[in-house]
Amino acid sequence: MKYPRDADAADSDLAGKTSVVARLATDGAAARRISDGLAEAFFAGEAAVAAFEAPGGGWIVEIHFADAPDRDAVRTLMAQLAGAEATQRLTFATVAPRDWVAASLAGLPPVEAGRFFVHGSHDRGRVSPNRIGIEIEAALAFGTGHHGTTRGCLFALDRLLKQRRPHSVLDIGTGTGVLAIAAARARHCKVLAGDIDRTSVRVARENARLNRTGAAVEIIRANGVSDRRITARTPFDLVFGNILLGPLKLLAQPIRGLAAPGARIVLSGLLPNQANAALAAYRGVGLVLERRIMLDGWATLVVSRPAKQIVTLRRRP
Repeated sequence: MKYPRDADAADSDLAGKTSVVARLATDGAAARRISDGLAEAFFAGEAAVAAFEAPGGGWIVEIHFADAPDRDAVRTLMAQLAGAEATQRLTFATVAPRDWVAASLAGLPPVEAGRFFVHGSHDRGRVSPNRIGIEIEAALAFGTGHHGTTRGCLFALDRLLKQRRPHSVLDIGTGTGVLAIAAARARHCKVLAGDIDRTSVRVARENARLNRTGAAVEIIRANGVSDRRITARTPFDLVFGNILLGPLKLLAQPIRGLAAPGARIVLSGLLPNQANAALAAYRGVGLVLERRIMLDGWATLVVSRPAKQIVTLRRRP
């Protein structure tokens, strides 16, 4: 279930009317499964999903909507994720619009992934000297670092940086910009990041400034990788594609064309049963699997473009 709408309109709507929050009480395991599924179901700018432990025990999943939702469609989605019985416990309430996203995410704990420590402003003082702190505030964009796909990419980046030092990085579908910022902070290199969503681009730029990577990270609004600002910067020796299976398959050949010999490509946004389909598309254009990371019910793939193409000549009989 996706409801595309203009992200700029969403921003203006928030200033003048109330919002809607849907709540479901459940257990911890179900809360994680439901919140992951919900996070993949909505476009950036239309909803924020949060799961937290209730004071009296149990867990609460909340969906804060930027605009009035189709409640029947939300109930249908919840039934798919948690069963029909869950829809009987799903409630809707009207809330004031001010800071509804920040309120839903302010209590999130920091995320540790290798050397990276992704946190909100309330945990700024907890970054240890041997970690790279990345401050990401609650906003109308995906990618706080808590989702298994983003964490998988951060773990992949941490390991790759121990093996090689990329000089040019491309982040496709950047969301809040967390992966672009992580690469720039760790490697002190130039990073180009793109997203189709206006709100994500604005938020990612704000986060780049917040993390003092504004000069190193360029964030553009782009659909895919055909934008001339991307093609003019090729080749890239590290590419992130943390999106969805369908776009990843379509981008296999274009990404291969952007990648330098020896480049690594980190692919995520994949359920475990989708990983082989994505891998087949990238193997089909000559890329090789190096590592598969399974985390919180999501798959992250690291593939590479061989530095040398080996050609075998067969003698005619």
